Amino acid sequence: MSKHKKTGLAPGTVIYTGNYKTEKVITHYVQYDAQKMEEQTFDSHQSILFAPADEDNVDWYDVRGMHDTKLIEAIGKAFSIHPIVLENAVDVNQRPSYEEYEHGNFITVKSISFNKETLKISKEHVGIYFRKGIIITFQETESDLFTAIRNRLLSSNGRIRQRGTDYLAYALVDIIVDHYYTILEDFENSIEILEEGIVTNYTVKNKATIHALKKELVLLKKSISPLREAISEFSKTESPFVAESSFVYIRNLYDHTIQVMDSVESYRDMLNSLQDLFIAEVSFKMNKVMQLLTLISVIFIPLTFLAGIYGMNFDNIPELHYTYGYQTLLGIMFVIFVIMLFVFRKKKWL
Repeated sequence: MSKHKKTGLAPGTVIYTGNYKTEKVITHYVQYDAQKMEEQTFDSHQSILFAPADEDNVDWYDVRGMHDTKLIEAIGKAFSIHPIVLENAVDVNQRPSYEEYEHGNFITVKSISFNKETLKISKEHVGIYFRKGIIITFQETESDLFTAIRNRLLSSNGRIRQRGTDYLAYALVDIIVDHYYTILEDFENSIEILEEGIVTNYTVKNKATIHALKKELVLLKKSISPLREAISEFSKTESPFVAESSFVYIRNLYDHTIQVMDSVESYRDMLNSLQDLFIAEVSFKMNKVMQLLTLISVIFIPLTFLAGIYGMNFDNIPELHYTYGYQTLLGIMFVIFVIMLFVFRKKKWL
C-alpha cells in the first residue's frame, strides 16, 4: 500500500491508496422500515440511480471495492457528501476515527483477520457514512463483512428494523469489534502453542515466531487503539443524527473496545514473558552442558595426574618395575572414578 499516492494533491482528492482491485465493484442496496424491506445488487458495469429517498425509511448502500473512484465521486455528488469524507473513505492508510460534518457523520474502522498458519494479520479498510435516512458503507474487498447484519434485517421483529441509521452504524461497527474477539482467541491459542513448544523442545524457530507475533501484535494495536478513541467520541456526540436511545449501545461498544485493548496489552506481556522463558531455557540447557563438561573434566583431572606421573621418562620410578604395576594403576584410577561418581550422585550433580 503506497502512502505517497496523495503527495502534492489538494485536500478532498479522491484517490484509492490500496492494492485490492475487483473486476466489478458491487453495490448492495437495502431499503427498510419496521414493516417492509427491499434489496437490490448492482455492479459497476450497470447504471445505478443514487437518489435520497424518504427519511422515514433507511436506505443502505454498501459499496464493495474502492478503486473505482468515479463511482465513489458519483455517490458523493448524489448525497452531498463532503469531499474529505470521500477522500478518507478510499484512503486505506487512514486511522480509525469518528468525524462529524454538516450533512452527516463518518466512521472509519479496520476489519482484522488472522491466519493461524502463517501467523499474519491482514487489515481491510471500512468506512461508514450516515445521516437521517441514509447510510453508505465502503468495503475494500468484495467479501461481505456484514452478512450477519443483513440476516438480522430479514427479521421484522428485530431491534435493528425498529431504529434508524445511527443504530445501524453502531451495529456495523459492533460486528467488526465482535470479530476482534475471534482474532484475539486465535492469537492467544498461537501463543499457548508456542509456549508449550518452548517448554518441551525449544528451537531457534521459536525465537523467530516470538518476534513475528510481537510484530503482528503491534499492527493489531495500531488498528484497535485509535478505534477506542473514535468510539469514545461517538458515545459523547451531540450530533442530531444520533438518537438519545442509541447512546446506551454505543457506550457498551466502547466498553468492548476497552476489553479488546486490555487483551492486546495482556498478549504483549505474555510474549515478553515467552521471550524471557526462551532465554531462560537456552541458559538452562547451556548450564547443563557446561555442568556435564565440568564433571567430565573433574573426573579426568586426577586420572591425568596419575598418568602424567608414571608417564615421565625417569629411570628411578620403582613402581614402573612392578610386575602388576600397570594393572594396579588402572585399578586405582577406576576406584577414583567410582568414588567421584558416588560423590557427584550424592550431591545431586548428576
